[in-house]
Amino acid sequence: MNLGALPHGATQLLRAAVVTAAAAVLVTVGVTAARAAADTAVATGYSHTCAVKSDGGLWCWGGNGRGQLGDGTTTARATPARVGTASDWAGIDAGPSYNCALRTDGSLWCWGNNLRGQLGDGTTTNRATPVRVGAASDWATVSAGDSHACGVRTGGTLWCWGFNRLGQLGTGTNYYETAPVQVGTATTWANVTAGYGHTCATRTDGGLWCWGDGTTGQLGIGVLSYRTTPERVGTETTWAEVSAGYGFTCGTRTDGTLWCWGENGYGQLGATGAYQTTPTRVGTDSTWKRVAAGDSTACADRADGSLWCWGNNASGQLGDSTTTHRSAPTRVGTATTWSSDVAVNYHACAVRTDASLWCWGGNGSGQLGDGTTTQRGTPAQVTL
Repeated sequence: MNLGALPHGATQLLRAAVVTAAAAVLVTVGVTAARAAADTAVATGYSHTCAVKSDGGLWCWGGNGRGQLGDGTTTARATPARVGTASDWAGIDAGPSYNCALRTDGSLWCWGNNLRGQLGDGTTTNRATPVRVGAASDWATVSAGDSHACGVRTGGTLWCWGFNRLGQLGTGTNYYETAPVQVGTATTWANVTAGYGHTCATRTDGGLWCWGDGTTGQLGIGVLSYRTTPERVGTETTWAEVSAGYGFTCGTRTDGTLWCWGENGYGQLGATGAYQTTPTRVGTDSTWKRVAAGDSTACADRADGSLWCWGNNASGQLGDSTTTHRSAPTRVGTATTWSSDVAVNYHACAVRTDASLWCWGGNGSGQLGDGTTTQRGTPAQVTL
């Protein structure tokens, strides 16, 4: 559901050359270095986790009922297991029980649950190993939502596929699509994020557009209704990145401010009160770098390397050693070495600048990768 911006500091150690290659591709469509997007090195589904290492290897663990671990089985794993032998993976994003990932040659691959065609392979058959999405080799970004996915190609075109009952594909057409369908004709798309039933994307001019389910204000356009094609969010041209959750959306601007809108039942907008139908600023800090929105939880890092989370905390996914919901950003420990690689759902995982991976929160299927099914309220390092 989330798609991140380029990491800062030594986070590049985790992805090394593969991230450099992905970033270079994005620059060709006019995305500046400050806003160039690459998929996060770690991705969290509802009960599984996947990560790309610096050697380009792909690892997954946790729940596997739909084959989302990519190992050819449907057996859950409480410790990381490598997906095949390929060493050219560049980035990954996870839906509830499926994944889509990029390789350094620009090809796109998906696997896991495919009930609504979200794997984009032209079928609705579940896949327990990665399957290529078409023959295109110019994919620059990808984002996996609940039952739909979207991606941007190097030419700046935007494509979506999967479930479309709420208009989340932005095509205004069929109930679902089993292969990528282009969204409009624009060639200036920079990044995209797929949520539960809505989608948002930035353009190279810093503008933000959203579509799909807006019944809790998650489109940010001042309405509580649906949109089947992209509609612009305000007139700002300073959006750096955006992340869509279940019924809410958060984003950062180039001035370092953080904004959220949509449903707020757990405080996931970073403030108290009811839903918001337009972007509302979170606090007064102006050093935010990247935000990741999960089901009803969000996490974001600041320029000083600190990590903050807020919203639903029923499984300890805020990392503050409690299960208390938070309506304002709450710091995760005292470390100042967190990178912008963070993903959150009912559990959270994040990368530090030394390339180490840490996870916390729900663990009923072994998604924390520590060999147990014990829930953790604070970050614990994962051995890959």
